[in-house]
Amino acid sequence: MVPCTHPYIGTLSQVKFYSTNVQKEGQGSQTLRVEKVPSFETAEDIGAELKAPLKQEPLQVRVKAVLKKREYGSKYTQNNFITGVRAINEFCLKSSDLEQLRKIRRRSPHEDTESFTVYLRSDVEAKSLEVWGSPEALAREKKLRKEAEIEYRERLFRNQKILREYRDFLGNTKPRSRTASVFFKGPGKVVMVAICINGLNCFFKFLAWIYTGSASMFSEAIHSLSDTCNQGLLALGIRKSVQTPDPSHPYGFSNMRYISSLISGVGIFMMGAGLSWYHGVMGLLHPQPIESLLWAYCILAGSLVSEGATLLVAVNELRRNARAKGMTFYKYVMESRDPSTNVILLEDTAAVLGVIIAATCMGLTSITGNPLYDSLGSLGVGTLLGVVSAFLIYTNTEALLGRSIQPEQVQRLTELLENDPSVRAIHDVKATDLGLGKVRFKAEVDFDGRVVTRSYLEKQDFDQMLQEIQEVKTPEELETFMLKHGENIIDTLGAEVDRLEKELKKRNPEVRHVDLEIL
Repeated sequence: MVPCTHPYIGTLSQVKFYSTNVQKEGQGSQTLRVEKVPSFETAEDIGAELKAPLKQEPLQVRVKAVLKKREYGSKYTQNNFITGVRAINEFCLKSSDLEQLRKIRRRSPHEDTESFTVYLRSDVEAKSLEVWGSPEALAREKKLRKEAEIEYRERLFRNQKILREYRDFLGNTKPRSRTASVFFKGPGKVVMVAICINGLNCFFKFLAWIYTGSASMFSEAIHSLSDTCNQGLLALGIRKSVQTPDPSHPYGFSNMRYISSLISGVGIFMMGAGLSWYHGVMGLLHPQPIESLLWAYCILAGSLVSEGATLLVAVNELRRNARAKGMTFYKYVMESRDPSTNVILLEDTAAVLGVIIAATCMGLTSITGNPLYDSLGSLGVGTLLGVVSAFLIYTNTEALLGRSIQPEQVQRLTELLENDPSVRAIHDVKATDLGLGKVRFKAEVDFDGRVVTRSYLEKQDFDQMLQEIQEVKTPEELETFMLKHGENIIDTLGAEVDRLEKELKKRNPEVRHVDLEIL
């Protein structure tokens, strides 16, 4: 618009006035009407143009139909599926009530079943209101059932306690369980052998200390006592680690071996190293004469043989496990892959070295008659125990924090996924050692949508699909067609995820838990 009061009108570029006239042509089409106005050079041209009749040259522009963005409300959320177990528990229904509802077969996320039956949540809610009459009555029934469940759990706990007392009194007549069999092979066998030998050594060393009063012999007796107690903790950890996973601990109890080994390391430091240092310092401050050391030497010699035998058993077990994992013995020990046997190895190594230190210091005391050498031996044994406990605390803490598996294993798992045709890329790979040779694998997977779609199309009847496409005439029919096949393609993508997870577990038995996230 050019205001008429303006004193001067310069040269104007071409001016266009646009107006839209929306008309329905079929479904969703619009007509855009454009009025084209020629350019003007002077004010006289404008006046002449205003006197002349207006010429209209409408331009017809075809605009594609686009579906409006929908607001997804209760109409869509009521189409959610719910399993039969949830329907019975959450809506207080019976199995007979579900028989009258619509049943839908869906792909199962579990390995042992291919498909399972689900129900529409809206149907279940309507059925629950039909059965109970009102939401208030349903809420009251839920409350009553919750109270009954709590009472049932309390009775179950009491019955289990009575059953345990009965077994303790009359003995357990059931066959030997899996938890007992772990002490007859592998790390459990090593721990039980160590408990028996260290218990005997502890008893005889205390007798020798009472007879001689030697500070070094006292340190050795405390050393054997701490080893026996710590190995008892290891046995408890091994027994707990093989328990079946429960809802509170879905990944099992395998970390109990690391926890018991960590507590064992702390016990060695406090009980073994602490008391040895204390007795050594007291011997330096208040030296006491030592009686005949003949019996002490005999007991130390027997202890050296028995501790050496236990050490040999632990070394053989660790070598066998390291060979099975494809690792060197040194690397297997340093990474604490088998914490229970690792503790036995270090404790028995310290025991053998401790016997040598104690015997040497006691020999110097016998030769020179100076009890200070015996006290220095006690301090040496305490320092040795302190080093061993520090190493155990460090390695088991690292394992409990969540340690990755070997890079070669991670590379092998990643390549297995990347070589699959349906996978475009792998991101954020994490593979954690859960203990006892169990691995948890997690990765973000970028799937190739074309391959997934082809996998779906290979199972379809193309003639029927072409007929469905030809019948599509309106946006609503197109939406129905796309929703049907889009949902099926998503199910195909889920089946691809299940297939990859099964393939990973099949080719790598140590992988027990696989979490694949779709990008």
